[in-house]
Amino acid sequence: MNEDTSHAAVPGDGDEPDPGPEGDVDPGDIRDELPADLNASEFVGPYMFPNNSRRRIPGVLYLFAAVLLVAVWGFTNGDDSAAINGGVLAAGIGLALFGTFHLITGWDLAVDENDALVVATRAAGFPIGHASAQMGWRGFLSRPTWRLLVYSNEPQPAKRGLVLVDGVDGEVLDVFVEDNPEDWSDLEGV
Repeated sequence: MNEDTSHAAVPGDGDEPDPGPEGDVDPGDIRDELPADLNASEFVGPYMFPNNSRRRIPGVLYLFAAVLLVAVWGFTNGDDSAAINGGVLAAGIGLALFGTFHLITGWDLAVDENDALVVATRAAGFPIGHASAQMGWRGFLSRPTWRLLVYSNEPQPAKRGLVLVDGVDGEVLDVFVEDNPEDWSDLEGV
């Protein structure tokens, strides 16, 4: 028997699960599920971090809409509706500024997490075992930056560090290395 699991109960749509005697919802009545493309447990293969340059696509669309709004303002400028025309011009200028900001901040992510790990290995000064990479953005212009948490390559890591690597040119922005204060001796043999 096939059950339709594509519709999730939304409050107020008349399709809510019936609450139990104490007002609790029976877990069997909840039909929410993660879309297949977002379910990481079934993913096979290397994950490719999306390039920051995708930000340029909406930037171009904003600029196109701005040109249209300014053109509409130009063609209707002599009409009696000055308040509406002023709003159209203001919206066009706002979209032009927003689109320009998107084009400027659409940095090309030239350094992926593997490249950043190689740079971090050189900067940390010790062979890296376990590591974790996270993408962040810094500054008003949202420049992509890799944040790498690294541990030395021993069964009980003696050192750990945090390395910040620029995602555009691979420059090491900051390095913090210390002796590992964590006690992992109880995990030996696990």
